[in-house]
Amino acid sequence: MPDGLTKAAALWVEFDRNSVLDLTPDLIGPTEVRNQGIIGEPVNLTVEHLDQIRRSTILFRLSKHLLFSKFRDPGEEPKVYLFGQLKRITREWLEGGYLRCTGTREAQVLYPQIADMACNRIAAAITASMVGERPVKAVLNPCNPTGSTRFVNFTTSKPTRWKTDYRRCHVNWVICDSDWEAEFCRVVEDHPRVRAYVKNQSLGFEIPYLLGATPKKYLPDFIVQIDDGHDDRLNLIVEIKGYRGEDAKEKATTMDAYWVPGVNNLGRYGRWAFAEFTNIYAIPAGFNALIGSFVAGRAA
Repeated sequence: MPDGLTKAAALWVEFDRNSVLDLTPDLIGPTEVRNQGIIGEPVNLTVEHLDQIRRSTILFRLSKHLLFSKFRDPGEEPKVYLFGQLKRITREWLEGGYLRCTGTREAQVLYPQIADMACNRIAAAITASMVGERPVKAVLNPCNPTGSTRFVNFTTSKPTRWKTDYRRCHVNWVICDSDWEAEFCRVVEDHPRVRAYVKNQSLGFEIPYLLGATPKKYLPDFIVQIDDGHDDRLNLIVEIKGYRGEDAKEKATTMDAYWVPGVNNLGRYGRWAFAEFTNIYAIPAGFNALIGSFVAGRAA
């Protein structure tokens, strides 16, 4: 095989916290059920038989699912020449502790919906790790490729609100889903590097993602424009999240691995980044440190 083709087919990965899949009964469903008729002894139905499935079997079947679901172009055959590399990467994911089982069995990752979630995490990690080698291409909605805050106009009965500073946001109210979001508004309005911000309420800004194999739409909380020393401002998408479940991980993975790199590669809509804040008491320090890292990156 020529050297150029070998290099083009090489895959590598760096997993992070978004690569973790927490396999719990909350995600899987009951792992023990008592079955009892009107007459007769009750029977406990368990999943203990799954302990007999060897890890090598789990590895093979999960790698195959990854190949067929994520490395296959529409209408085309799967790229079977990638199976060895995908198996190696899947082994790293399994043995690296990125599948965490609490009250569940490791073999339950082979359930179709759970296997889809696992493969989403692995494929996203591969894509994010190789973003410099194989850029992500964004496909815009042809009917509505862009939006603007100038069209925001709605009424609401939600009581939790933040009166905005007109110098930072020309939408007069932020409708908050929690007190955390009100705290974030206070922080961004006080920061000298923030030029504008808006809550993504009735803005029409939504991002498609997959939860397993189910298509979903993600509505980020805020968009913040930051002066980080470049000629153009940085558009920072911000998510305020308390409990970080599997759904939140899928959203963050989609943003980091696909949406942000894809839009940045278009080059027509400025520069974008994504950040999550999961501790209300750390929002001021965390936001200031994040802006500092952007500015330091510019200086470097």
